[in-house]
Order: sequence, then C-alpha cells, then structure tokens
Amino acid sequence: MIDFLMYSTYFVLLINLIVYSYSFFRKGKANVFFVSYLIFSSAMQFTMELLYQLGMTNLVVVNIFFIGQMIILGLFYNSLTQIKSQKVFIKISLALALLVLAIQFSINSSEFLKFNLFEITLTNLLIVVFALFHFYNMLTENKTYYYTSVGVVFYLLASTVLYLIGNLSVGLSNDLKLLSWILNSFLVLCFQLFILFDWIKSFSKSTFAK
Repeated sequence: MIDFLMYSTYFVLLINLIVYSYSFFRKGKANVFFVSYLIFSSAMQFTMELLYQLGMTNLVVVNIFFIGQMIILGLFYNSLTQIKSQKVFIKISLALALLVLAIQFSINSSEFLKFNLFEITLTNLLIVVFALFHFYNMLTENKTYYYTSVGVVFYLLASTVLYLIGNLSVGLSNDLKLLSWILNSFLVLCFQLFILFDWIKSFSKSTFAK
C-alpha cells in the first residue's frame, strides 16, 4: 500500500514538473519560484528514495527539504503578493527562521539527524501563514494558484502532526508506525494532485493555445 502511494506520488510529481516547466519555459506563464520548488522537490524525493534503497538514513535530506521548502515557497508567495507589508513580513520571517535554526543546529548538531520537532513546526507553519496571506489577497484579486494554496495549507497542517508523531514512533507499535507513514504518503499524493488540478484549471488552455 505504502509503495503504491509513494510511487504514485513520484509519478504525479514528475507530471507536475513537466507541465509546469513547459508552461514556464515555453509560455512564460508559470511562476519561476514554483517551478523551482517542483525541481527541488523532485531532487529531494529522488535522493531520499536512493538513500532508502541503499539502506542509509535519509533524515538529513528530510531536514534539508523542510528548510528548502520554506525558503522557496516563501519566495513564491512573496512574488505573488503586491502588498509591501506582506513582502516585508515574509522576508523578515524567513531571515529570522533561518537564523534561529542555524543557532539551534550550532548548539546541538544532532537535531539535524532526526525529525526535528521545532524545525518542522516552524517551517511548515510559516508557509501556512504565507499561503493564508495569499488567500486574503485573492478576495480582491485573481485566484492564481488557488488550488495549490489549498493543497499547501491542507498538506502542511496535517503532515506537521504526522511528523511530530513520527519523531515519537520509536516507542510505538509497528502497525502505528506504518499507519503514520501511509497517511503521510497519502497527504503528499493529495498535495501533488491539488497542484496538477491547479495547472489543468489555470494553465492548460493557455499552454496549448496556438
């Protein structure tokens, strides 16, 4: 079950990378930071899968992914807003978050080798705040990346809870551990489907129009 969900996610992610890249490079429609996020996500997923197949821990890559995701999606939402105060908030929040994480890792480097509860909560919730800014702006603006933002909020809030549980999974039964991973894989797949649906609704016609 979990393998089916994981490889389905890889497949949809690859489709998203292809169609959004085409929309950006050939039509100039897709946002450059969002295309960068898809490229980054694909690279991280490939690396994590490779390490897993080699029997090596991939927690370092997981932590890199959380930090990179925060930076790229922060820049993505910063590029979408035209409100100066929101731009300032996003930039300052990203800088402070990176500073705090750098201090944490310098004090205790082992935090980079496990599910870092503080890092997960901080990075995910910051992105959710940025996405909520975008929802607010869409009340009076065009609904660009609407479904993607729905997926961002849904996925990050739910996955944060699962990752917090994952950090405590050492003391849980194998069945509960497996269930948490299945749920997380399902959430990632749903997120990628939201992204694909957004492209179908917002970009597909302009991409293939002559």
